[in-house]
Amino acid sequence: MAELTTPRWTHLALPCSDLDRSVDWYARFTPLVVLATREDEAGRNAWLCHQGQVDNPFVLVLAMFHRDAGRPQPVLGPFAHIGIEMPRRADVEEIAGRARAEGCLHWEPVDLPPPVGYTCAITDPDGNVVEFSHDQGVYAAVQARWGVGSGSGGDPAPLENGDGSR
Repeated sequence: MAELTTPRWTHLALPCSDLDRSVDWYARFTPLVVLATREDEAGRNAWLCHQGQVDNPFVLVLAMFHRDAGRPQPVLGPFAHIGIEMPRRADVEEIAGRARAEGCLHWEPVDLPPPVGYTCAITDPDGNVVEFSHDQGVYAAVQARWGVGSGSGGDPAPLENGDGSR
């Protein structure tokens, strides 16, 4: 097992009103899977992450405290959000279609100026916003800076403003 040798950004924790409903929602709408669940006298939680992401794991912790069960606990909104970059524009369309059908589409797919790209957002059962984007460039910027064979090690190029300037 690899040992942690430097500080890491490891998780984001969100309260939820119904853990089972929230875990089901994230399993249906995101690429996340359940890593672990725990329960104690205060409540229950679930850790969700990308399956097999062992080198730089990042976990979404959903926590339901018994005292708050049944009461929505939105933290992320109206703009604050979890962002998920999709490999294809059609993936954003597909998520938006499913969310529209389930009544949880927060904003319709829209093309926005660089670096935002093509994006839509949906809300989880507690009202937290999850954005799905294509061509946003987050993955590409990280790969360009630190990816295998980048040879960089330096700062990435600054992201462009909507008018093409930096």
